Amino acid sequence: MYPLAEVFPPLQRLGRLPLTRDQLMMLVVAVSLSLTGFDTYLVHSAGSAVVWREWIPVVFGPSAGALLLFAGLIAVRNHGAAAGIATLTLLASIAVGLLGTWYHLEFGLQPDALPGYRVSLHLLAFAPPILGPMMFAIIGVLGMSAAWSEDPPGSGVLRITQRFRLRLPYSKTRAYFFIVAMASLATVVSNALDHSHLSFPRASLLAPVAVGIFATTVAATLGALERPGLADYRTYVVAMLLLILIGPLGAALHIESNLVQGQVVVERLLRGAPLMAPLLFSNVGLLGLLVLLEPADATR
Repeated sequence: MYPLAEVFPPLQRLGRLPLTRDQLMMLVVAVSLSLTGFDTYLVHSAGSAVVWREWIPVVFGPSAGALLLFAGLIAVRNHGAAAGIATLTLLASIAVGLLGTWYHLEFGLQPDALPGYRVSLHLLAFAPPILGPMMFAIIGVLGMSAAWSEDPPGSGVLRITQRFRLRLPYSKTRAYFFIVAMASLATVVSNALDHSHLSFPRASLLAPVAVGIFATTVAATLGALERPGLADYRTYVVAMLLLILIGPLGAALHIESNLVQGQVVVERLLRGAPLMAPLLFSNVGLLGLLVLLEPADATR
């Protein structure tokens, strides 16, 4: 019985799911890349005309999502080709994330300033979100973990090709926990930096920070535990549900802050508080819950 069914016993009545955990992960990764590309377009178009390098994540996001869905369709008949397409696509996602992080970091630096003033937290707070593009990289790492099957399940041995194997120091499930912790940490740090220039005028702005820190700590702890207990899984589920809940609540608050005398102004929606940014919390929470599904391949 998989951990999520232990926490929610009614799930045991559903029997085996039609898709494996890794297939569900890849599906969410494909959708996440597409939505991240769309969100990047909204953020970049808010400032001024989108320059050529800002189009890279915008075009890459939905294109990568489509490639991953295609890989999923051919995986049943040609697992090798599907794994190859997915691996190259996800490696490119990691590269896009790292490149975007470097470009964002450039905006927060002043190389021509006097020594001691070239880097400041004030500049970084008002610069484009440094860790925002890192979601492409984290999604890429998560997707690659899903693309490589663990043989046998729970062994930590990933099958890259028919001949090549990669041995992890822990099981694939524990690796997923660590990746979820990384994604949660990147999301909460990015959120804190975005809100820091507002000096947190409302207590509600501290809620995503508190929830994110809690979820990061819990996910990393489960990754460190060799055999988590039922109480550990329950705490983890609570943390993931809080992440899922904080997303739409944050989006609603962003929409409220963008209203002008109760009226929707498109320009304010584009240039005001980003609508989709809080939903990253929900995305991480959903991925975190998928970790608790049955790790074994349904075809075995």
